[in-house]
Amino acid sequence: MDFKNKVIWITGASSGIGKSTALELSKMSTKLILSSRNITELEKVKNECDPSSEIKIIPLDLEDYTSLPLIVETAISQFGKIDILYNSSGISQRSKAIDTNIEVDRKIMAINYFGTIALSKALLPHFIAQKSGQFVVITSVVGKFATPVRSSYSASKHALHGFFDSLRSEIYQHNIKVTLICPGYVKTNISLNALTGTGAAQNKMDTATKNGYSPEHFSILALKAVYQEKNEVYIAGFREKSAIYLKRFFPKLFAKIVRKMAVT
Repeated sequence: MDFKNKVIWITGASSGIGKSTALELSKMSTKLILSSRNITELEKVKNECDPSSEIKIIPLDLEDYTSLPLIVETAISQFGKIDILYNSSGISQRSKAIDTNIEVDRKIMAINYFGTIALSKALLPHFIAQKSGQFVVITSVVGKFATPVRSSYSASKHALHGFFDSLRSEIYQHNIKVTLICPGYVKTNISLNALTGTGAAQNKMDTATKNGYSPEHFSILALKAVYQEKNEVYIAGFREKSAIYLKRFFPKLFAKIVRKMAVT
């Protein structure tokens, strides 16, 4: 992989997949822009990065997606261009649909879907003007199938696939790429921060998440897919990958199996 001198903007860079991606890319003499809501944690990540890379910090809140066009202008001004937007921010869910307040549904869609597409759409004219660019989107295997207690989270990830698959076909002639990366279980704080039906954080590490890929290993595999400009890649265990193909080719059987699937 050679990302030397590439300008890469990473959202969700204060923790988890975003943080591990930033640390890995910083070893490659890149120019990084790190974003999330937590400035203190972003500063810590910056200090952990390899000094061979230039790093800027731009705080943002994807839920406030009307503010993103101005933030995009600020980001472009840092290095004069952006080569890759690495959409890694997001929030998960752990509650049955009947128990989930509609405001929680709205919040998940605002952050995972509307915030991500608003940021990407605001950057799109820049990519078109320079006749190059790449959108990387961390979605989920539940963007390909759905499980219990993740109704809104799964909906937001399905929505991302629909939007970016369509966008890919629209911007092909401008030499702009779209790479969708679908993680299975990765050992991050995603289950700790997942919203329950009331909007409170779950504050519990799921067993499956605890036993998932390390963020460091996941990030290396994901960056290989980015470098190869793949359209879509599944980075997950055997069970999660099997579920994708089972849903596609044997949907009735999958519907029976998913009712009893252990998803936490």
